[in-house]
Amino acid sequence: MSEYILEIRNLHVHFETEKGVAEVLNGVDLKIEPGETTGLVGESGCGKSVTARMILGLLDEPNVIVPEGEILFKGKNLLSLPPAERHEFRGSEISLIMQDPMTALNPSFTVGEQMMDVLLWQGKSKIGIRDWIQTRLSDKTSLKKRAIDMLEEVNIAAPERVFSSYPVELSGGMRQRVLISIALLSSPSLLIADEPGTALDVTTEEKILDLLADIVSQSDASVLYITHDMGIAKHMTETINVMYAGEIVESTKTNQMFDSPRHPYTQGLLESVPTLSGKDVQGIDGQLPDYVNPPEGCRFANRCPHAVEECKSIVPYPRQVSDGHSVACHIYDGSNTYERHEGAHDKQDIIIDSPMQDSTSSMEGVE
Repeated sequence: MSEYILEIRNLHVHFETEKGVAEVLNGVDLKIEPGETTGLVGESGCGKSVTARMILGLLDEPNVIVPEGEILFKGKNLLSLPPAERHEFRGSEISLIMQDPMTALNPSFTVGEQMMDVLLWQGKSKIGIRDWIQTRLSDKTSLKKRAIDMLEEVNIAAPERVFSSYPVELSGGMRQRVLISIALLSSPSLLIADEPGTALDVTTEEKILDLLADIVSQSDASVLYITHDMGIAKHMTETINVMYAGEIVESTKTNQMFDSPRHPYTQGLLESVPTLSGKDVQGIDGQLPDYVNPPEGCRFANRCPHAVEECKSIVPYPRQVSDGHSVACHIYDGSNTYERHEGAHDKQDIIIDSPMQDSTSSMEGVE
């Protein structure tokens, strides 16, 4: 048995498009220990949601190509499982809290009907009309009690009323609580939260995130928290992975990341948030590379203030800059994080005249 509940190894995901093959995920490595909350952060379009959907098996489409990689859940490679067996994990062992509560629930059914359907059908890949009719005629008292208990657990004051309500009758914050309760119905081992507060106002979002943090702390679930908001990542996670253009460019403990951000992209993200950097908004010039024609070397080179010409042609493989702190940047020395890159840096002789200064104090004490 692996020591990690989830381990992604060298995952590549390509999409066939009219313009050509888009190389969206380019060797992603990510690990989550049992009971750990880890963050996956980066600007929109970096591949965060693609990573989540690959874990859940929601990208099983003809135009999706996986040339390399593994997704190990409790030691099993999900990518090698038959569709029916992989489907069993989704909803029962691995659950998703979606980011838009206003559209994620079916408006044609009550909250209770949707919750009971989850309890009845999760893990089943095929449902016949006869099965569906039989469940509609059967006694579902125990399922109803389970659903109402879960609504109460997410601090819904009138769970029976919400159980009988249609989504349109509920506020955005209430719908998000419903989505959290649905995700937790089966007591999953891994919970994927894909920007669950994005569509809410700031006050409601804060309440929802605090609620989610409390629920997770009381359970044994591991969490992959996906967000573009570095402030939320600091508040919600124990470890953090910064993704840029389909690659993990920095990975470490969350407090270490904010005390000493190393990668130029990570520093740029933090400098874009005044409440984190204590400075005026700096921003990052430029935009994400074209995935159909990605750069040969570092994907961040065209936006990096420290890049030299060699950065555009030589890939900066992840290296250990300190214990448990991995950075994919030519600025730093260190041993290769992954065995498949062993010896790669021996062939590289890149000299960057203006190495970055560690931001060891710029983020300290900032909430």
